Amino acid sequence: MISWIQTAPAGEKCRQIIPHFCNKPVLDTVFHYEKNLSMAKSDELTQVIIGCKNGDADCFSQVVDMYASRCYGYFYRLTGNKDISDELLSTLFAKLVEKIRSYKGGSFESWLFKIASNIFHDYLRSKQRYKKLLHVRKSRLEQEITEPKHSNNVKIDKLQIQLGRLDAETKELIMLRFYSQLSFKDIAKIRSEPIGTTLSKLHRGLKRLRELMEG
Repeated sequence: MISWIQTAPAGEKCRQIIPHFCNKPVLDTVFHYEKNLSMAKSDELTQVIIGCKNGDADCFSQVVDMYASRCYGYFYRLTGNKDISDELLSTLFAKLVEKIRSYKGGSFESWLFKIASNIFHDYLRSKQRYKKLLHVRKSRLEQEITEPKHSNNVKIDKLQIQLGRLDAETKELIMLRFYSQLSFKDIAKIRSEPIGTTLSKLHRGLKRLRELMEG
């Protein structure tokens, strides 16, 4: 069962999707849902999840199609590394196969992104790369700032640079809101904190990000 997940080219597919998806106005959509985002319909998703619980590989493939680009984007914006994002994405869907029977209803996106958030933090802890990751990203971003741009995706490059200047918690919170499209209540639940605290952190983080983007 899991071998199907491990060989699925989800990461490569998402690499083709992510430039377009990341061009969306992050600062606006963090607080306002985009109606044209491809979201799984409730009835359809319910049937797909039932199929997953019954071990139907086609249903797992549908879940990958529904959520791979958003989850990849979430990991990529946090790590800035395609290979690590591929690794974390593969881990996420392997965990999905392992844990799908523990899903008891409610927001599937909240359940899925809770797992994604745990995977990201487990990765940093288990590899003891938290400080190293920040140092490498800082050095890389400083190099990007001093080097001329030859990319057509200047806005994406600038956003990635400015995200790198935020603290890790704020950056993850903004990306969690943008890529999961969860309600503030669900995000607060994932983070085990009062909704007022989540809103306050988001507002401060977005204000700082906007200042960096406009500076």
